[in-house]
Amino acid sequence: MLQKRIIDIETEAKQALTIIKTLPQLEEWEVTYLGRKSALNEILKNLKNLTTEEKRIVGPLGNAVKQRLFQSLATAREAFMEQSIDWDAQAIDVTAPGVFCRDGHLHPITRLTYEIEDIFSSLGFSLADGPEVESEWYNFDALNVPADHPARDMQDTFWLASSESKQKTRNKKQERYLLRTQTSAVQVRYMETHKPPFRIIIPGRIFRNEATDVSHEHTFHQFECLMVDEPGKVSVATFKYIAETFFSSFFGKKVNVRLRPSFFPFTEPSFEFDISCVLCGASGCPVCKQSGWLEIGGAGMVHQKVFEAAGYKRGQYQGFAWGFGLTRLAMMKYKITDIRLLMSGDLRFIRQF
Repeated sequence: MLQKRIIDIETEAKQALTIIKTLPQLEEWEVTYLGRKSALNEILKNLKNLTTEEKRIVGPLGNAVKQRLFQSLATAREAFMEQSIDWDAQAIDVTAPGVFCRDGHLHPITRLTYEIEDIFSSLGFSLADGPEVESEWYNFDALNVPADHPARDMQDTFWLASSESKQKTRNKKQERYLLRTQTSAVQVRYMETHKPPFRIIIPGRIFRNEATDVSHEHTFHQFECLMVDEPGKVSVATFKYIAETFFSSFFGKKVNVRLRPSFFPFTEPSFEFDISCVLCGASGCPVCKQSGWLEIGGAGMVHQKVFEAAGYKRGQYQGFAWGFGLTRLAMMKYKITDIRLLMSGDLRFIRQF
């Protein structure tokens, strides 16, 4: 009878369990009496071959025995685990002082980047990015920078050795690579794959081959803004409004923007733009040299040659671009007097923010 066989299996299993002394023996017992090829499991698998009356008796009995054996297994395993643990060695002194773990936090440049991104996002701008190791084409040629421009000299640019390169540029000269000197290098990259209208911001790290001092660093951060649309829909007035809106939101007070004529190869017309001094309220102080204005960055209407480099037809679109030093804003916001501290990695400085 199957009922008697099931009861005998349970009796045999429990007797075998009483003489087990080690965990490996317990694992072997589990395989023997509860494994896939165990006698009890074979009976349960063959229930389909029994009559309805036999199923009604054998099925519940087999499952009940199986559950009791699993419970016995769990009890035995728990007992072995308790015996194997040295509770004295594992004891915890709840009166001992804890080990202090310093919380990490964001670098001031990162915090400032996120804040600026939030402001521009509220104005309808999206985020764009590009490589820090850039080609000469995107960093200079596509931005209408002349071949003999001083910015290309070793005094201003970190050129990368590429004498073995077999790639060719659009004008069939050997490609050269550099550490990008401006976030403007992303402009043409973005326009090559996107069709106006669009408005984007491009935060990022840039590199200049120059001597360092309290106000100059070879590695710093910049923020680029680009807005392109059909002619007549974007103008200098658009730029001035967005700039004043941004800086007023950033500093939490009314900030005016002043434009001064300038020259940049990739914009026409070009401007240097200043903001009213947020430290003295434009009344004059040592920081603004008593002028009431702080120089922030450059701006202008995108040169049509830049649009042509991106594959647009001349005169088809119009837009403005402007960039400013993110590092300079950080120094203004947090009253930092030495730019080199931001990239020093000195935790005594970083932990203040």
